[in-house]
Amino acid sequence: MRVAIFGATGRTGRPLVEQALVAGHEVRALVRDPSKLPVTHGRLAVVRGDVLDRPKVEEVVAGVDAVLSALGQTKGSPKDVQTRGTENIVAAMEGHGVRRLVSLTGAGVPDARDEPKIADRAITFLLKRLQPDVLEDGVRHAEVIKASGLEWVIVRGPRLTEGSRKGEYRVGMVGKNSGTQISRADLAEFMLDQLTTDTHLRQMPVVSY
Repeated sequence: MRVAIFGATGRTGRPLVEQALVAGHEVRALVRDPSKLPVTHGRLAVVRGDVLDRPKVEEVVAGVDAVLSALGQTKGSPKDVQTRGTENIVAAMEGHGVRRLVSLTGAGVPDARDEPKIADRAITFLLKRLQPDVLEDGVRHAEVIKASGLEWVIVRGPRLTEGSRKGEYRVGMVGKNSGTQISRADLAEFMLDQLTTDTHLRQMPVVSY
């Protein structure tokens, strides 16, 4: 499968790229600084550019079979980078007839099927107080995806760790079969699995230990 990956130089994006290559996919990654993606492979094409630059996004999406997004805010990025980047990705996918989008966001982004416990509500309260821009960006990016006609899965992760890949984790909703952390490697594995299954199609599962 030919896959476009956005956010490839991030701490979750890197294992996403690495695992996609191991799985045999052809990967096209849009990055602002190629030196921050220390991966070389015959099936990896790195395109220098910004997700806020629609022509560059179009270039990366054209001809792929699916898109993986691990976009997130970084130092110096706009407060709405995930939303605006996702708008460009969705537009490019619709224009080029690419159907499957798997996008990463935080567990604080709500879903109607959640059943948050007291601890979950406390975490959301803290996010609203300490990282309101990040939370709002995640919510709005999800709204952009849901309004599209794409085959989408929005993967929500709790606290992400640098732990090793276990291959075992829970998939639920906030307050239902969900924990407080997961390694970026296992989260990447789950995201890749969503390229070829409809189990969580147009859903927002929480992946955790």
